[in-house]
Amino acid sequence: MYEYKSEILETSTKWIKDSANEKDLKLLDDLINSRAQQGWELVTHAYMPNVVATRSAFLITFKKTI
Repeated sequence: MYEYKSEILETSTKWIKDSANEKDLKLLDDLINSRAQQGWELVTHAYMPNVVATRSAFLITFKKTI
């Protein structure tokens, strides 16, 4: 049996383009590694650009055996 956990990780402000930069990717890697140390396994992630160009985010889902 598994427990699932989803998180939203906001990225840098986007005004012109909808793409993640190196800083955003480091934040994502840091979150994944931090959760792995707590026993969570990455299931999926998706980049969610914001069409009004204010902020974008990653939606990340983890699972853990319970």
